[in-house]
Amino acid sequence: MDRFDTLLAFVRVVEAGSFTKAAQTLHMSKTTVSQLVQQLEARLQVKLLHRTTRQVRVTPEGAAYYDRVVRVLGDLEDADNDLTDELAAPRGRLRIDVPSPFARLILMPALPDFHRRYPDIQIDMGVSDRNIDVIGENVDCVVRGGEITVPSLVAKRIGDLKLGLFAAPDYLRREGTPSHPAEIKQIVGFLLSSSGNVRAAKMRRGGEESVAVSARYIVAADDGNAYLAAGLAGMGVLWLPHYMAQPHAARGELTPLLEDWTIDPMPMYLAYPQNRHISAKLRAFMAWIDELMAKI
Repeated sequence: MDRFDTLLAFVRVVEAGSFTKAAQTLHMSKTTVSQLVQQLEARLQVKLLHRTTRQVRVTPEGAAYYDRVVRVLGDLEDADNDLTDELAAPRGRLRIDVPSPFARLILMPALPDFHRRYPDIQIDMGVSDRNIDVIGENVDCVVRGGEITVPSLVAKRIGDLKLGLFAAPDYLRREGTPSHPAEIKQIVGFLLSSSGNVRAAKMRRGGEESVAVSARYIVAADDGNAYLAAGLAGMGVLWLPHYMAQPHAARGELTPLLEDWTIDPMPMYLAYPQNRHISAKLRAFMAWIDELMAKI
C-alpha cells in the first residue's frame, strides 16, 4: 500500500466525518477509501475510527494519531509551498468557529478585506458559543470570550472587549433604574457551556468598592444573540460588550446603567490544537484578526 494515500484517506475521513464525503474530496470510490483506512488500521493494529450507519467518529487513539499525521502532511505541504513560493499566497479551506454576535457584527463585515488579501482561502465558519471538540470536529481554530482552560489547546490572546451594563426602557419602567449594583433586581443569564452555570459579574467603583451581582434571572441563554434578544425584550439587565450594545443604545432600545462603575473587560482568545501544524492559511488568519481586534 502507498503510505501517503492511506494517511491522506484517514485524515480526510476524520475531517469529513464520512467515508462518502472523504471519497468525493479525494476523487476516489468510497470502497477504495474504506480499504485504505482498513489497511492502515491493520498495519498499526489499532482501531482509529468508530463506524456507524450515520457517522464516523475518531477514537481517542485515532485522534492522537490524527494530530501527528496532520503535522506530517502539513510539513509536506509547507515544503511544497516553499519551493513554489505559495507561502506568500496562502490557500485552501480554513475551518473556524466563533461566537454568533462576533461573527455577525465584527467578522462578517470585515471579511471582504480578508478576501482581498487572501483570495485563495476559503472559510468554513461555525457560529456558536458552545464548547466544541476542536480535534473531533476538525476545526482549525476557535475564537472565544473568556479564559480558555482546555489543556490540549494553545490559546492566543487577541484583544479585550469593553463591557457595560444595559437594560431596555420597558424593564426600567417596570423595575426602576438601579443606582447601585445591589439594587439590580433581575438579569438575563448567560449560560457557560463549560459548566452550565450562569456567568457571574463583578462591578467596581474607584479603587475601593467591589460588588458581585447576584440578582435572579427568569431566562438564561447560551447564545449571544439570544441573550441580547432577551434583554431587548425587557427580560432583565445585560452585561454586554460595547460593540453589541452601541447600535441599540443609539436607537434608544437599550439604556446604559451605572456608568460610574466598571466591569473587567472580556479577554478574547484564538485557540488551536496544541500538536497541530500551523498552516500558512491559519497564520494569515491569526495575523489578520490581530489587526482587526486592535481597531475595536
